[in-house]
Amino acid sequence: MTVIIGTSGWQYRDWRGRFYPQKLAQRLWLEHYVEHFATVESNNAFYRLPELATFEKWRERTPPDVRWAVKASRYLTHIKRLREPEEPVGRLMERAAGLGPKLDVILLQLPPTLRADADLLRECLSRFPSTVRVAVEPRHDSWWTDEIRALLERYGAALCWADRDEQPIAPLWRTADWTYLRLHHGAEGWGYRPETLRLWAERLAATWTDDEDAYVYFNNDPGCAAVIDAVVFAQAVRDTGRTTTRVPTPEQATGLAWTAA
Repeated sequence: MTVIIGTSGWQYRDWRGRFYPQKLAQRLWLEHYVEHFATVESNNAFYRLPELATFEKWRERTPPDVRWAVKASRYLTHIKRLREPEEPVGRLMERAAGLGPKLDVILLQLPPTLRADADLLRECLSRFPSTVRVAVEPRHDSWWTDEIRALLERYGAALCWADRDEQPIAPLWRTADWTYLRLHHGAEGWGYRPETLRLWAERLAATWTDDEDAYVYFNNDPGCAAVIDAVVFAQAVRDTGRTTTRVPTPEQATGLAWTAA
């Protein structure tokens, strides 16, 4: 199992002086980010879907080994609530195609008020090309049924494992030969306890084999907690005998490397 570790976005002002050197221009943050991580989840696409040219520039500015996840526009998930998905899915894929082969996953995060509807989800999933992986993050308990699990399995879509307050907020189903984990925030503040990160590493290692991918994104960006936790989590994964993509050193994650320089 290769665990592909990154954060949900990279443009956070309070990362300056921590992960980003104090004097590094913001226009160079993406280049700095991908020196230390091999994947990123484009969370801002949820709020405003970038133009094709923006995705193309991201492709050009990042190394060949960088893998992108793109969070689907809220127009599809929160405004249309998965209804009539053909046009919004088509627009999303036309623009995200600018990433070329670096586009790995589309994340569908559903609104917490959206109750389970297998027909809606089936129609939406059917609109995505088979060449792109789709992860689904429902947030209403009505989705946890055998019918929904079977539907995800049929389309090879991963049920997004998610953590909030250091507790799983979804069943730990295996619905595809790859997986997607999002960590939102710890139980006391934004950061996670090391023992919780070790537990998630062990869960992944127990469920997926050496040749299967696990995407893990830290969404707890305040105070640079996402970067710091990614470093701790990567070590926990390695302790299970599994492989990770690159992460910063502890000194780079906390800014000590830049102040020392």
